[in-house]
Formats: sequence, structure tokens, C-alpha cells
Amino acid sequence: MACVVCRWQTVSGMEAPHLKEDASCAHPALRPHVTEGEHTRLIAWAHELRAVHARLREALDLVRTAGADPEAARDLLLYCRGFCTALARHHEGEDRHLFPAVAAAHPELAETLRKLTQDHSMMSHLIGGLEAALDRDAPPDEVYSHVEGLGAIMESQFGFEERALLEVLETLDLPTDPAAVLGPL
Repeated sequence: MACVVCRWQTVSGMEAPHLKEDASCAHPALRPHVTEGEHTRLIAWAHELRAVHARLREALDLVRTAGADPEAARDLLLYCRGFCTALARHHEGEDRHLFPAVAAAHPELAETLRKLTQDHSMMSHLIGGLEAALDRDAPPDEVYSHVEGLGAIMESQFGFEERALLEVLETLDLPTDPAAVLGPL
């Protein structure tokens, strides 16, 4: 019996799993009772969460760079708005789609999911503070303070979420569009 090997390839600027059969594979664990398509989706959820978190970290770095560079400061409003929207949509998708699916498959994670949802609520409040500072044209140091506070909480929450959920996501059956679940990034 051939086993399925998953390799990541770039397709139109995005990474996507590419499956092929490897007749020489001797790993029985790689011959599960799921189809190739199911295997692909199971592996991809953990990968996609990591990828979205990486893109949000990159967006935060752009905001930080714009705030520190007088030339780029004129774009700070655009960077901050884009970052805030992307982060909010990511958390909304997790709260609406991902966390209920994880809760249904792993009821033992209810407390972890409650904490993650609470973190999302706290970050929503911080995003609101940053947006209010932008709306009133606050001084750059105040905007930067909001960005740094939000960034620190985001990093902490991403780390906790990845430690708590990546292994579970490797086996989660959630036949939904990744953009709806993890945000449009």
C-alpha cells in the first residue's frame, strides 16, 4: 500500500499542500483511513494558522516601521487601519468558525477556548483604542504606545494559541474556506 506524502508548494503566491503517493514509504502512520483530500485539509489547518499569524506579525512590523520613519509616517494611518482590520477579522473568524469546531471535537479544551475568546475581546478593546487615537490625530508617540501594547498582547496570545491548538488543528475536520475561519490574510 502506498502512503501519501504531503509537500508544500507555492501556488499563485500562496502556499498549498501537494500530495503524491510514495510507494517506498514505510511509515504506517502516514497511511491513515482518510482520503488524500481529507489528509491535505487536516494538515493544512495548523499550517494556515501559523501562516496567518506570521502575516499579522509582518503587518505589525510595517506599522512599527512607519511609526519610526518620518518618511513613512504619512502612511501610518493606512498601515494601522489595515493591520487593525486584518487582526479583527482573524479573531472574528476564529470565534465564529474555528473555536466552535474545536470545542465540538475536543470538549476538554473548553477552558482554553474561553481564555482565547477573552483575549480576542481584550484585543478588540485595544484595537478600538488605537483607532480612536488615529481618529483624533493623536501624537505619534501616543499611537506608537497603542501599537506596542496591542503588539505585546497579540504576541502573547498567538504563542498561547499555537501551543494550545496546533496539534489539535492537525486532525481537525473543518470543511470551510480558510479565509472565513482565519481571516482574509
